[in-house]
Amino acid sequence: MFCYEFHNIYFFFFAACFKLTSCPPNTANQNLHAYGIILIVILTTSLLIIVNCSDQALSTRERRAAKRREDAAKHARETAQARHRWKAAQDLSKIRQIGLQEQISRTFSRKKSSKQGGAMESMDKSQTSNDGSKDLTNMVRSIDDDPHGHDGFHMKIGDKNIKKHAPKGKQLHTHSQIFKYAYGQLEKEKAMEEDHSNMTFSGVISMATDTDVRSRPVIEVAFKDLTLTLKGKKKHLLRCVTGKLMPGRVSAVMGPSGAGKTTFLSALLGKATGCTRTGSILINGKNESILCYKKIVGFVPQDDTVHGNLTVEENLRFNARCRLSADMPKADKVLVIERVIESLGLQAVRDSLVGTVEKRGISGGQRKRVNVGIEMVMEPSLLILDEPTTGLDSSSSQLLLKALRREALEGVNICMVIHQPSYAMFKMFDDFILLAKGGLTVYHGPTKKVEEYFSGIGIVVPDRVTPPDHYIDILEGIIKPSNNMTHEELPVRWMLHNGYPVPPDMLELCDQIAKGSSEKTQMGDDTDDHHGVVEEHSFAGELWQDVRCHVELHKDQVHLNFLQSKDLSNRRNPSILRQYRYYLGRVTKQRLREARLQAADLLILLLAGACLGTLAKVDDETFGSTGYTYTVIAVSLLCMISALRSFSLDKLHYMRESASGISSLAYFLSKDTLDLFNTILKPLVYLSMFYFFNSPRSTFEDNYVVLLCLVYCVTGLAYIFAIYLEPSSAQLCSVLVPVVLTLVATQEEQTGLVKYLGRLCFPKWAMEAFIIANAERYSGVWLLTRCASLRQSNYALSHWSLSLSLLILTGVISRFVAYFLLITFQKK
Repeated sequence: MFCYEFHNIYFFFFAACFKLTSCPPNTANQNLHAYGIILIVILTTSLLIIVNCSDQALSTRERRAAKRREDAAKHARETAQARHRWKAAQDLSKIRQIGLQEQISRTFSRKKSSKQGGAMESMDKSQTSNDGSKDLTNMVRSIDDDPHGHDGFHMKIGDKNIKKHAPKGKQLHTHSQIFKYAYGQLEKEKAMEEDHSNMTFSGVISMATDTDVRSRPVIEVAFKDLTLTLKGKKKHLLRCVTGKLMPGRVSAVMGPSGAGKTTFLSALLGKATGCTRTGSILINGKNESILCYKKIVGFVPQDDTVHGNLTVEENLRFNARCRLSADMPKADKVLVIERVIESLGLQAVRDSLVGTVEKRGISGGQRKRVNVGIEMVMEPSLLILDEPTTGLDSSSSQLLLKALRREALEGVNICMVIHQPSYAMFKMFDDFILLAKGGLTVYHGPTKKVEEYFSGIGIVVPDRVTPPDHYIDILEGIIKPSNNMTHEELPVRWMLHNGYPVPPDMLELCDQIAKGSSEKTQMGDDTDDHHGVVEEHSFAGELWQDVRCHVELHKDQVHLNFLQSKDLSNRRNPSILRQYRYYLGRVTKQRLREARLQAADLLILLLAGACLGTLAKVDDETFGSTGYTYTVIAVSLLCMISALRSFSLDKLHYMRESASGISSLAYFLSKDTLDLFNTILKPLVYLSMFYFFNSPRSTFEDNYVVLLCLVYCVTGLAYIFAIYLEPSSAQLCSVLVPVVLTLVATQEEQTGLVKYLGRLCFPKWAMEAFIIANAERYSGVWLLTRCASLRQSNYALSHWSLSLSLLILTGVISRFVAYFLLITFQKK
């Protein structure tokens, strides 16, 4: 009975649908509007569900991960407290043992002859006590070695079969075990730091017997007579800079505007393009390029290039996975991430989105610390930072510098450009590099000796003034030294002080310093005027110099991108396939968090399909070419604009990641893989409206295949625009190219260049495939006229497969071109 009723309902539903989709009188096409309305409701409901559930799914996953971390942290704290109690018990046991031995010795001395047997018995008890004490000592040591052990402290005193340790973090696989290992190690490090700070006996012993002391490869950078001259203009950006950056020390680079501070960092990193370099840079005493060590060299740019649609922990985790050694266990990588989060004070915002301009996230100071943490998680041996404290308050700056000093304790060579530090912060630096305008060195040495040096040449820092601020004001010409010294003399005095050679054009300043006369101020002004004379050029000459400089700059950038250097870092990064998996996970999260934007794209396609399908009626004489013309323009334009977001918004992030050795191929393939989902879905969404409102003769499958090939083609072209052009220019090209090429392809009378261009553009191939698929469905008298109609438009029934192949081939070639442009022009 139930089956009979279900059959009746099933038959009634399809009968109703068939009635709605039947052919009205005096019409050649079937009315399928009912299907279109039903699909609008279904797709709209599906989009709403996806948009609302995507964020909830990610939030649920993040809450579960946070719960595991909290449980692991709680377990680690309890274990640390228990370990502390057992250490106290060990100390108490030792005190009692000493007291028992003293009591036995006194008793034995008083009753030496009469109670020999009793004394022997007491010695046996003492031996038993010693055995118990040894067991207790071994147990405490086992707890120290494995603070995250699962066996706890359940053991019997005197039992020789003590339970084995639980597997350490390198053998753990579940998330809970990994977090327990990481937090256990952090608690152990805190205890060791506390013991070291208190200088307790146990702290000294733990430092002496600790076998887990982390070490990194050291990088020493020495530079001599380093000079950078701008090509084509003979302008010095750096001049005669000599010094050394030592491992385990934090160096500060300061100077007035135009002193070449950022250029100095670029020269150390081997990225100074458009310049002629003279002098030498030695790495660990050898004449080798710093690019050979790029896997263990970190660079923090001035701009905060972090992903705003990822959380703080996700930003750090991705860089740790891709840039740490592939041989490092997962648990140790988690430990590195947790250590960086704690040292930078980011625990409270670890699960918060960094934020973008449109969507606010964490504060500016926290964002700056995340920017630094991205380089810290890869455990560099050389860390270069460009103004990391800009925009931070005093407390945040000191917190950041303390974290960097902890890195320096592990042998990291740290050099950073900084502006206007406080006196307390300035004293936290080990070395100080002061540059004058023109890239000349004024001082390079220990921070604690800088005031002594300047006092020796007659420059005394006033009270309540920070030394570097006072020196920079002198170099800017705001303050004049009291001894009639000019700021142009300071670089020469440093050269003479250290015995460095003085450039020939600065020998006059040496004479002024040697004379020490009262006229040196006037002579200094004359010399300044003499050096300030610039050779005048005509307008054409200056234009030619600018063009040459611009060409040399791009030439050096391309050469730097293709420069192959041997790897001396002794670090094996994850394979391209593994990095591709990491990239794919990151891009998937970003797309899910942008679900509203993706849904808006699909909704626009739905509306476009419904409107164009209704407006463009099928004409049997032209086989529906009008509707297909609208389709090619609309789908190409909308899909190209949405595909621009794949690469236009991440240019700076890619430059930073590729410079550190992360695979460009993995980055490109992950983006293209996620766009394949849109390539498959968007034609389906558009046709679900256009097909049922336009009602062409061709099948839905044929239209979908053609539209799929078209979207694949235009997506590859959008990659080229997004990578090579600026965002505004790329958007303009994405709008103009489909419209112009479609008009050229559909022009009836084509001659000369327009004729050949029309045959080679993708709208022509897509139009031909659409019309052929529609023409093949005509029968009867139309068989006699369709060939003539197709020939009039330069189409042929046998070209359907060829048109699709050309669309796919164009998409493939455009992707190869886009990848070539990516690795050629989008690196730093």
